[in-house]
Amino acid sequence: MAPSIEISIPSTTIAKSAKPYTLYTITIRLPLRSYTLQKRYSDFLTLHSSLTETAGAAPPASIPGKSWFKSTVSSPELTESRRAGLESYLQTLNSIDDSRFRNTSVWRAFLNLPSSFASQTSSKAGALHSSLTGPGSGAPVTDPTVWLDTHRDLKTHLHDARLNLTNRDQASTTQKQHEASAAAKASLVKAGTLLKALDDGLAYHTKATTPASQRLGAGEIRRRKDLLSAAKKDRDALENLLNVMAAKSKVDTAVASIQDHTALLASNGTNEPSSSKHPARSGRVLGKETTETQSLDNQGLMQLQKHKMEEQDLDVDEIRKIVQRQRELGIAINQELEVQNEMLKMVDEDVDRVQGKIDIAKKRIGKIS
Repeated sequence: MAPSIEISIPSTTIAKSAKPYTLYTITIRLPLRSYTLQKRYSDFLTLHSSLTETAGAAPPASIPGKSWFKSTVSSPELTESRRAGLESYLQTLNSIDDSRFRNTSVWRAFLNLPSSFASQTSSKAGALHSSLTGPGSGAPVTDPTVWLDTHRDLKTHLHDARLNLTNRDQASTTQKQHEASAAAKASLVKAGTLLKALDDGLAYHTKATTPASQRLGAGEIRRRKDLLSAAKKDRDALENLLNVMAAKSKVDTAVASIQDHTALLASNGTNEPSSSKHPARSGRVLGKETTETQSLDNQGLMQLQKHKMEEQDLDVDEIRKIVQRQRELGIAINQELEVQNEMLKMVDEDVDRVQGKIDIAKKRIGKIS
């Protein structure tokens, strides 16, 4: 069952411009919060035509017709009549059993419904969301609320890729390394598909042909571009890390093969090393001897070198863990900033709502005085 939502148009205001026009203040009450927004009569006409085109049938409610001889700016009676008609129009669409009109992105964009509400009420949005995350998808995400849901899925795929790369680095067998690499690659491919769909969907809102009622604000577009830029950098870094791990694995395999080949030749088909037949030369002439290597033979020197390389590998691994912790800290800070931005956006909406009430109160005081 869809969450309860109450819609009303309690008042109207006159926009002060070169050509004044009437704005209808819409109050929307959701289960957790309430907010207001203002629309012109032409916005309602655009909504009606867009719903008819999207749903394939006209809504079962009618919009008050135009008046050719009166203007709402100069006629309070016409303003009140149109306000009541528009309020009835919205309430009818909100309460009817046929939910296909409420499940359109046009309806959600007109009422500026939050993404959490859309994810619960929009079956069409859910279908679009599942098609984007399925194999072979990549259609542009033009719906603003589905865009945010898809961005969350993108972050999930990047997180899964990071975990798989960590598992690959800690794997003890070659089979586990291959499985982790394949899983990380699959997550990165899905992330790339979602990135393209989100980028194309964001470009849709910057086109001149996009209806004004469906466009995002300039500030919101910049914020979403920043989110995409951060996600692209994260995906590129993970792909580079995967390529480095694959190259290192090839080098390790080649070195192991050379060592096996050398050991095979050294045995000469017997259990005795070749040094018993060909004594090694006494003394090393390359480089300078140190107190640590003077007492070692060639075999001991080789063991010492391996030990030093292992210590260096451990140091590199510690540096990698430090860098990974720094990255996770940066991601956590970014997520916190996103939450703070959402909270600031809610504060802005509340400020706009209070300002609207103040404007209404000022007009009423002006009428009284």
